[in-house]
Amino acid sequence: MVAESPPKMAFSTMDVRKLREKTGAGMMDCKRALQETNGDFEKAIDYLRKKGVADAAKRSERIATEGVIESYIHGGGRIGVLVEVNSETDFVARNDKFKEFVRNVALQVAASHPLYVSEEDVPASVIAREKEIYQHQASDKIVDGKLQKYFDEVCLTRQAYIKDPDKKVSDLLKELISQVGENCRIRRFARFELGEGLVRKSEDFAAEVAKQVKQ
Repeated sequence: MVAESPPKMAFSTMDVRKLREKTGAGMMDCKRALQETNGDFEKAIDYLRKKGVADAAKRSERIATEGVIESYIHGGGRIGVLVEVNSETDFVARNDKFKEFVRNVALQVAASHPLYVSEEDVPASVIAREKEIYQHQASDKIVDGKLQKYFDEVCLTRQAYIKDPDKKVSDLLKELISQVGENCRIRRFARFELGEGLVRKSEDFAAEVAKQVKQ
């Protein structure tokens, strides 16, 4: 009896490497994604994205106490940012992808001037005040929509990412977690703008930062 030949793979090692470069996922994850999708590259990308979101959700429950504090100074000292991003281990904190993420978060804070890390950090008194303002303008359904839009503007993780407006900062964070295999979180930040709160000639430094980032 002649043994049957194993089924031929619908993808090559080059496909695995290409998928890894495109998504940043591990080699074994890329191979499995191509296996599960019979070599369909676009479906494999979707498979890895879904897997990354699911894995990130699981890892987000783990404690992250390592990490780095990054500083960013713009325009010869006109805007300054400090941001703390945590990881589970010092090993990941030294990872180039992690460092790049932290730098990009610092740029985001400089350019987009968020007030809070996430909507969970917005004080109840602030939410109540915003609701009261909106309630004078519209129905409850519209009030909720306006409140969500407010969160999108003032919460860092809900802001559109300045380098790719189709993504939110939270999407960027999930991608990082998927790539490094650990829970990571943006813990806190501080933003300083020269002369902020003083009466002076109006200059939109934040818009200038955003413009330079996109160049």
